[in-house]
Amino acid sequence: MSNVRLEIGGREFSVACAEGEEAHIAALGQRIDDKLREMGGATGQSESRTLLFAALLLADEVHELKTPKGAPPPPKAVEDHGPALIRLVEGIEGAADTLEKLADTLEAAARKD
Repeated sequence: MSNVRLEIGGREFSVACAEGEEAHIAALGQRIDDKLREMGGATGQSESRTLLFAALLLADEVHELKTPKGAPPPPKAVEDHGPALIRLVEGIEGAADTLEKLADTLEAAARKD
């Protein structure tokens, strides 16, 4: 097992990975940081919400790469499932907030050691 230090959105993260995967993980972290920079610092948004939007944009890019050209557009999910999608996003935001608080707690504990 190996650890990689990533700087994403001005914060440092330590991520465990398999031996030999360090460069790949570092490149992925750089891609996320680049996406955040492209977004231009979403003012007024929490860090977790900004990271959520960056992840959604990256997931959309992957989806577009995997979708065959000329494929029909996806169904109108927001119109058909709007309330369910809103609850899902709210749940993801809640989880992101919880993870952010946990990361802050772990960072504070690591500084004490």
